[in-house]
Amino acid sequence: MLVSAKEMLDKAKAGHYAVGHFNLNNLEWTRAILETAEEMRSPVILGVSEGAAKYMGGYKTIVGMVNGLLDYLKITVPVALHLDHGSYEGAKACINAGFSSVMFDGSALPIDENIEKTKELVAACHVLGISLEAEVGAIGGEEDGVIGMGECADPEECKRIADLGVDMLAAGIGNIHGKYPANWQGLSFETLDKISAAVGSMPLVLHGGSGIPEDQVRKAIELGVSKVNVNTECQLEFAAEVRKYFEAGKDLEGKGFDPRKIMAPGVKGIKKIVKEKMELFGSVGKA
Repeated sequence: MLVSAKEMLDKAKAGHYAVGHFNLNNLEWTRAILETAEEMRSPVILGVSEGAAKYMGGYKTIVGMVNGLLDYLKITVPVALHLDHGSYEGAKACINAGFSSVMFDGSALPIDENIEKTKELVAACHVLGISLEAEVGAIGGEEDGVIGMGECADPEECKRIADLGVDMLAAGIGNIHGKYPANWQGLSFETLDKISAAVGSMPLVLHGGSGIPEDQVRKAIELGVSKVNVNTECQLEFAAEVRKYFEAGKDLEGKGFDPRKIMAPGVKGIKKIVKEKMELFGSVGKA
């Protein structure tokens, strides 16, 4: 059964580890993440962007698929199904579809409007036992076609949003989505330190977790990050493994054209990355 991300993240914050949020792209992706979480005895958050939801046939389709897999695979670790970078409308649609956690990304709005909309969603989510993530300060890189530069959030604004009763807060600390450019400056631990002090026990979220050096990820977790989002690394590994399959000509041998066979090496690649990340985040055995 799906659970809210609140309890798993509160435990992570208290225990100085982080729970991995891995984005879904299809059924294979979902199954790979769930099987690895069960094997590692780790809590996990399944992330769905609005673009991926359109690709997979809508929020209800995803809820049906995830619930079906939890049952079929006999998953016993805590699993949250989370809307990633949701609009206000998207967040409401996911609440109605049966997601157990949503993110409302109002970071592009004026702070007062972000606060107003976040307040409304806090009320709706808390009645239903759904966890809510809010964002302050845009995360750089590209997310569903929106490109940002990786600005740092204002700790004062973070406190204003945290005080509304959200369950977790994504704050820009120089992190970006996608591949990190060669001239990237690294995370701003000074900003993270100030935000952590301003929001107290609120779990913080690190977006753009693919490609941040491991020592920086560990340091961010020490400073209060309790959820790390990963997507690009799984996609790169999946693509690399499937490319090898084709380059070796395996699709031309016997029934090698079967999509299940084509995707199998990619699925293995996803599992490898998810396992590595769970070990890095310290969530192994915490279910």
